[in-house]
Amino acid sequence: MRGLPQPGKDNPRVIDLSGKAAIAGVFESPRRDAPRVHPFALQMECILGALDDAGLTLKDVDGLCAASGDWAEGGSTMDVVELAEYIGIAPTYVNSTDVGGCSYILQAGQAAAAIATGLAEVVVISYAACPRWWPLSSPSFDPFVFPAGPGQYEIPYAPTLISTYGLFARRHMDLYGTTPEQLAQVAVTFREHAAKNPDARLRKPITVDDVLASPMIASPLHRLDCCVVTDGGGAVVMTSRERARDLKKPPVHVVGYGAAVARTQNSQIPDDLTTPAALSGPRAFAMAGVTPGEIDVAQIYDAFTITPMLALEDLGFCGRGESGAFVADGNLTLGGSLPTNTDGGGLSSNHPGKRGIFTLIESVRQLRGEGPGVQVPDARIALAHGLGGTFCSAATAILAR
Repeated sequence: MRGLPQPGKDNPRVIDLSGKAAIAGVFESPRRDAPRVHPFALQMECILGALDDAGLTLKDVDGLCAASGDWAEGGSTMDVVELAEYIGIAPTYVNSTDVGGCSYILQAGQAAAAIATGLAEVVVISYAACPRWWPLSSPSFDPFVFPAGPGQYEIPYAPTLISTYGLFARRHMDLYGTTPEQLAQVAVTFREHAAKNPDARLRKPITVDDVLASPMIASPLHRLDCCVVTDGGGAVVMTSRERARDLKKPPVHVVGYGAAVARTQNSQIPDDLTTPAALSGPRAFAMAGVTPGEIDVAQIYDAFTITPMLALEDLGFCGRGESGAFVADGNLTLGGSLPTNTDGGGLSSNHPGKRGIFTLIESVRQLRGEGPGVQVPDARIALAHGLGGTFCSAATAILAR
């Protein structure tokens, strides 16, 4: 049995957050359709659920993190202030950093630092969205489509989010010989996990042939290469390690964390498809004092099948260009070397818009032995990884029990 990792013990320049903060409670809304439910109401449900999981109440909360500042998620630039008002707290530590889908992993690292330095004692990280019904016609300043600034050089070509990921997948195929079948295997594997998760949006098993036979959305990505669109939300409660020991559930410690940002424009992506995970991952591993080979279970953002494949390479689980073979060999399955997205991930379970918080929630559930679907036996160290935009940002957290 391995002991708790010793973060940064061999690198004095790495900030050591181990032993300072722990995740004491988590909650994921089982809803996948929430018609006419305001996202704040979903967040309230998730926050109360996570606090109950920890054995705490709203009166204990002095820190709040939220980032859902656009029309699709029912937020604004004052989202964290409005949410605090809605749930009835006056936190002394707030964080509304928004770097896209991985924002909540980034916030978890910053919350750990806040707890370690005494800025807060109990921090709630929350997210919810209802894109299946929320009005999509409201004006929004989106740097990816706004006809000014850096976007002006790509807007004439009318890129969409899905077509951009299709370009990433096509480039990977051209560079490294990745096949449509290998991409499809990602979706098949995560659907196998979702089949045992009663809350997953899609649970019916699929085959590689099913993926390839589904309609082409943005070549080479078929419909089943793309994430589901659901309503939903989740929350995470963090506190000091000392306080977590006396709470309702066994604490899960944040032992490593890293974040990085790179670019917004597709034309600036490195030729070999390196993403910011190549920076956030090594930082998290160095802080935790572990290697990729010591990770028992991983939760990796999967908006499209190409998404976790690039992360696997940048995080060091396989070599550059080798993720197709890594996936095809069954490494992401329950019996593989790196069981991944054990709840079904964004491809099958849920994806309200920004899925980073669910990677934290499922990591905690796996380390507690509470996986809602498949459960990795005796998991001790988990990795939660997310991205923002089109690989514009990344955040990685290492959790341990």
